[in-house]
Amino acid sequence: MSYTVLMERQAEKELRNLPPQMLIRIDSHLLELAEDPRPRGAIKLKGKEAKGWRTKVGSYRILYVVNDTAKVSLSLPH
Repeated sequence: MSYTVLMERQAEKELRNLPPQMLIRIDSHLLELAEDPRPRGAIKLKGKEAKGWRTKVGSYRILYVVNDTAKVSLSLPH
Protein backbone atom coordinates (compact mmCIF):
# COMPACT_ATOMS: atom_id res chain seq x y z
CA MET A 1 0.00 0.00 0.00
CA SER A 2 1.81 3.08 -1.26
CA TYR A 3 0.99 6.68 -0.44
CA THR A 4 1.68 9.77 -2.53
CA VAL A 5 3.95 12.31 -0.85
CA LEU A 6 3.13 15.94 -1.62
CA MET A 7 5.09 18.95 -0.44
CA GLU A 8 4.08 22.49 0.29
CA ARG A 9 5.96 25.06 -1.75
CA GLN A 10 7.73 26.45 1.33
CA ALA A 11 9.01 22.98 2.25
CA GLU A 12 10.41 22.58 -1.29
CA LYS A 13 12.19 25.93 -0.99
CA GLU A 14 13.75 24.91 2.32
CA LEU A 15 14.96 21.62 0.84
CA ARG A 16 16.76 23.43 -2.00
CA ASN A 17 18.90 25.28 0.56
CA LEU A 18 20.17 22.13 2.31
CA PRO A 19 23.60 20.59 1.79
CA PRO A 20 23.49 17.84 -0.89
CA GLN A 21 24.18 14.99 1.56
CA MET A 22 21.31 16.05 3.83
CA LEU A 23 19.01 16.50 0.85
CA ILE A 24 19.70 12.90 -0.19
CA ARG A 25 18.96 11.63 3.35
CA ILE A 26 15.70 13.58 3.60
CA ASP A 27 14.63 12.56 0.09
CA SER A 28 15.23 8.92 1.00
CA HIS A 29 13.19 9.34 4.18
CA LEU A 30 10.31 10.92 2.24
CA LEU A 31 10.28 7.94 -0.12
CA GLU A 32 10.10 5.64 2.90
CA LEU A 33 7.12 7.65 4.21
CA ALA A 34 5.32 6.80 0.97
CA GLU A 35 5.54 3.13 1.93
CA ASP A 36 4.93 3.55 5.66
CA PRO A 37 3.58 6.97 6.73
CA ARG A 38 3.80 6.06 10.41
CA PRO A 39 7.27 4.51 10.80
CA ARG A 40 8.84 3.54 14.09
CA GLY A 41 9.99 6.73 15.80
CA ALA A 42 7.34 8.97 14.20
CA ILE A 43 5.51 11.03 16.79
CA LYS A 44 1.88 12.12 16.56
CA LEU A 45 1.61 15.85 17.18
CA LYS A 46 -0.39 16.78 20.27
CA GLY A 47 -2.72 19.63 21.01
CA LYS A 48 -6.12 20.90 20.05
CA GLU A 49 -5.10 22.05 16.57
CA ALA A 50 -2.57 19.26 15.88
CA LYS A 51 -3.45 16.73 13.23
CA GLY A 52 -0.11 15.58 11.88
CA TRP A 53 3.05 13.65 12.55
CA ARG A 54 6.71 14.45 13.09
CA THR A 55 9.85 12.51 12.35
CA LYS A 56 13.53 13.48 12.42
CA VAL A 57 16.35 13.09 9.93
CA GLY A 58 19.57 14.19 11.61
CA SER A 59 18.83 17.56 13.20
CA TYR A 60 15.96 18.28 10.78
CA ARG A 61 12.28 17.63 11.48
CA ILE A 62 9.79 16.51 8.88
CA LEU A 63 6.24 17.55 9.74
CA TYR A 64 3.49 15.88 7.78
CA VAL A 65 -0.19 15.00 7.63
CA VAL A 66 -1.48 11.59 6.53
CA ASN A 67 -4.73 11.23 4.58
CA ASP A 68 -5.54 7.51 4.72
CA THR A 69 -8.62 7.88 2.51
CA ALA A 70 -6.70 9.43 -0.39
CA LYS A 71 -3.42 7.70 0.55
CA VAL A 72 -1.54 11.00 0.63
CA SER A 73 1.21 12.30 2.93
CA LEU A 74 1.66 16.07 2.87
CA SER A 75 5.05 17.33 4.02
CA LEU A 76 4.87 20.73 5.70
CA PRO A 77 7.58 23.34 6.23
CA HIS A 78 9.04 23.31 9.75
